[in-house]
Amino acid sequence: MKYINLALRWLFFAVIIKPIVKIVIGLRYQNTPILPKDGPAILIANHNSHLDTMVLISLLPLNILHKVKPVAAADYFLKNKFLAWFALNIIGILPIERQGKDKSVNPIEQCAKALDSGKILIFFPEGSRGEPEKMTDLKYGVVKLAERCPNVPLYPIYMHGLGKTLPKGDALFVPFFCDVVFSEPMTYEANSEGFYENVKTRFATLQDSVKLPKWD
Repeated sequence: MKYINLALRWLFFAVIIKPIVKIVIGLRYQNTPILPKDGPAILIANHNSHLDTMVLISLLPLNILHKVKPVAAADYFLKNKFLAWFALNIIGILPIERQGKDKSVNPIEQCAKALDSGKILIFFPEGSRGEPEKMTDLKYGVVKLAERCPNVPLYPIYMHGLGKTLPKGDALFVPFFCDVVFSEPMTYEANSEGFYENVKTRFATLQDSVKLPKWD
């Protein structure tokens, strides 16, 4: 069953998601892609839409798809059997308990364990989807994870447009050109507060590095 699910996941992204991202969404790179060739690694990105995860996975080559684990809320994605099966086996999520839900499980340790086994995590520092094309304050989870795994590179990525293509709370997919901007990888520095500010600065720089259209 494991290999069947892996094959289904490969087909889903190769046959459905990658063509949708390239042709329907019309994803545009604003600079040269800077992405890991192998794990362990962490992709950190802004979060406006469920499409964010699909797009980030589609950026990576299919030969490392089996290593890619989007970090996702267990209470949302495991709330019914079909969604749980799809999220775990096709999207390949690493389900974590949100803060305060289950104190016996440490989400940072869950992520660290996955990284120790060579996985590539997709991590949204804002924590949840926000308003289209507006970044909210970053949570400290990204700092705690980087501090726990100081040698694992983090790849900051900024996406613009997906919040309009499939906004939070909407089920209607609207084809729309989207842009993605990449930054050089970074690793944890000695001071957690300083690292937090550096991550914020990276995202601010990505937003300002190209002339992206502003939504009214």
